[in-house]
Amino acid sequence: MPTDSEKLKDTIPTSEDGFDPTSNGQEDVKTELCYPSLVFPAEIYQRRGFYHMLFTFALTSPIETSLISGGPATMLWSFVMVSVFTLPMAMSMAEICSKYPTSSGTYFWTYQLAPSKYRLLFSWVVGWLVTVGYWVVALSVTFGTSQLILAGINIYLPQWVATAWQTYLIFVLVVLVTTTVAIFFDHSLPFLDSIAATWNLLGIIIIVVCLSVKAASGRHSAKYALTHFDTSQSGWTPGWAFFIGCLPGAYTFLGVPTIVTMGEEIFNPSINLPKAMVWSVPMGCLLGVGFILPICFTLPDISVLLAAPEGQPEALVFELIMGSKAVFGLTVMCGLSVTCATCRATWAFARDQAIPFHHVFARLGRGQLSDTPVNAYLLSALIQLALGCIYLGSTAAFNSFVAVSIMCFGSSGAIPILLLLARRRKPAQDVPFSLGLWGYPLNVLAVLWIAFEMVIVSMPVSLPVHRADMNYASVVFIGFIVVSALWYIVDGRHIYKGPYIPTI
Repeated sequence: MPTDSEKLKDTIPTSEDGFDPTSNGQEDVKTELCYPSLVFPAEIYQRRGFYHMLFTFALTSPIETSLISGGPATMLWSFVMVSVFTLPMAMSMAEICSKYPTSSGTYFWTYQLAPSKYRLLFSWVVGWLVTVGYWVVALSVTFGTSQLILAGINIYLPQWVATAWQTYLIFVLVVLVTTTVAIFFDHSLPFLDSIAATWNLLGIIIIVVCLSVKAASGRHSAKYALTHFDTSQSGWTPGWAFFIGCLPGAYTFLGVPTIVTMGEEIFNPSINLPKAMVWSVPMGCLLGVGFILPICFTLPDISVLLAAPEGQPEALVFELIMGSKAVFGLTVMCGLSVTCATCRATWAFARDQAIPFHHVFARLGRGQLSDTPVNAYLLSALIQLALGCIYLGSTAAFNSFVAVSIMCFGSSGAIPILLLLARRRKPAQDVPFSLGLWGYPLNVLAVLWIAFEMVIVSMPVSLPVHRADMNYASVVFIGFIVVSALWYIVDGRHIYKGPYIPTI
């Protein structure tokens, strides 16, 4: 016998039925049923994004890639280039978001835009991409934080260099601390988010002001800061080295699709949510350029920075520029927001019966944790710890983690855009945020950029390549695709019913 939820799903109008959730009148009542939160039914909090917390961390943590791939010119202009080409992607997704203003984002958009015969398969694929993307971006933040901690310690104890195992143990500690705090202080996380976001913004302002005022290593000319381009450390051709240096910029903007998680928390999301997605790119570009320029003008000797332990020269950058070790405290980032967002995405997909042992990971806690998805937190932590073992065999593991997160979120956004193009953009007609005649070129440009971005982030940073510095992003990405495909064949095609629809 079908459940009430399944009966409801069969009766809900879809894009193929001509249903327009942005229209007025009686259909507004149906919108509440059509666009539920991907992650939260009534009993737990709304899903959270992480874009506001990832910004500065993403700009600074992979800075080694930009230094190897050209130096100041690559740091600045690759970020500008990524910003420009991210805008069509944001605009394309904003248009779809205007049609389907749900916090489920690309997962639900794909279900609506795909042909009826294939919508379960397509939404399954995108759901896995989003969930894996959350797992790996959380991994990149916690692992990057552990490397940053060790780099900071090395400033005070320059004679001590951590081994791979010591780095991994610090990473384990960071994962355990963030997971424990997130589980037991779940109710306080929105408040902690606000504090962390404020601290993040103040940190940017303080760093920019301090770097502009004091430069212990001296200041460079405008010509050096804006045009110095040296790829001697790369091994790639100059053009390809520049593109590989786009990694920090791509990492910075990978959280743009997660802005849709506010879909059920803001007024008039069909209009305001697309605007937020689009404006996040130029505002992020201005903020990023304002952050990068002072570093370019005061950048110490690049060869010294590349010799920094843990492949994290940003702590050394600030010490050499400021002549003080205390500024390192401004670079410590909080992984709680990303940990929480990852857990909620995991819990949601488990609730949709789309991951192995879903009945375990969709279960909420007990007692005071009755509204906290404890098992989903633990699964996310275990996956991070397992993937973190890659570092024991590859010193370039952090870049691999960053690259996989970019590939997952990028491809999950490209699929609904491709489906929209395949339907000749008919679902995008008469939406509040319409691209009009620019729709086709912007959609195509967005897909091409995502495809190109996935290629460049999967490349090793330098040549020749050895086992220890190989970029394993493509291996991890394909590995998860294989797991997803096998699980769909074994179990998913029998029990998966698509995005969550609340029972009424």
